[in-house]
Amino acid sequence: MIHRRFSALLVLLTQAPWLPGCVPQGKYDAAAQDAQSTHTALAAALDREKSDQAQIAKLQADLQDAQAKDQTCEQALSDLTTSDHNVQAKLDEATALNANLRGELERLGKNVDQMLRDKGSLSTALDDAKARLEELRKAQAAAEARAALFQSFVQKFKKMIDAGQLKITTRNGRLVLQLPNDVLFDSGQTAIKPQGKTAIDQVAVVFKTVSGRSFQVAGDTDNLPIQTTRFPSNWELSTARAVEVVKRLVAQGVDPKALSAAGYGEFDPVASNDTPDGRARNRRIEITLQPNLDELVSAPVVH
Repeated sequence: MIHRRFSALLVLLTQAPWLPGCVPQGKYDAAAQDAQSTHTALAAALDREKSDQAQIAKLQADLQDAQAKDQTCEQALSDLTTSDHNVQAKLDEATALNANLRGELERLGKNVDQMLRDKGSLSTALDDAKARLEELRKAQAAAEARAALFQSFVQKFKKMIDAGQLKITTRNGRLVLQLPNDVLFDSGQTAIKPQGKTAIDQVAVVFKTVSGRSFQVAGDTDNLPIQTTRFPSNWELSTARAVEVVKRLVAQGVDPKALSAAGYGEFDPVASNDTPDGRARNRRIEITLQPNLDELVSAPVVH
């Protein structure tokens, strides 16, 4: 509209030269002045319109840019939503697969949790079995060692065994040398007879070849009581006889640290005291080979 008004004004001005001849000078000057003011106003309006159009164009461009960014955000949100749905779907799929596998195992009678518990029980049982096996091996090794020692002593004391001066046996898993009292002592006495000294000296020869072992010398009697000033009971008599044997062994070179003495009186019989032969067997000196710690292994209990 501003462009049309401005064009009309220009037409008027181009026709102005003939105006002075038709109108008075004053009116012409006023009209010219008015036209000039109108031209100035129209030019200013034209400038404002151009500025407004530029601002409108900028606003339209900003609007288009904002719309484009909004579309980009919507697309990104849509992509994220789709990705989240995909992850959840995969998780649901894995959960379902795990449930199916567990269900299959349970149907086969192999519950997963029970299998884990059984595995722990089997592992414990295996460890126990290994421990029992190791104990059995130790017990077997100790038994074999005792058997070998027994055979060695039998060979070394063969002459005395054949002569009836000594007997080798085992009691409670221990190797025992039994010397009859009839060989060593007279009835109710503690003095060692010459025949007994010879027997003890032969024992000492063998003991000196055995290192790292200890021996207990124990006196035993029958159940016939003794009541003397020196020996009020068989306790004193049996103990005194054991001490005499220990002294004799030491005198023959046996290490005293490897020897001990004990008396059991009539309370550790090996035969019945109801017969003369049984009472004679109970009157004895026993020399017991003391076990080392590795021989005290007991056979494990088998459940």
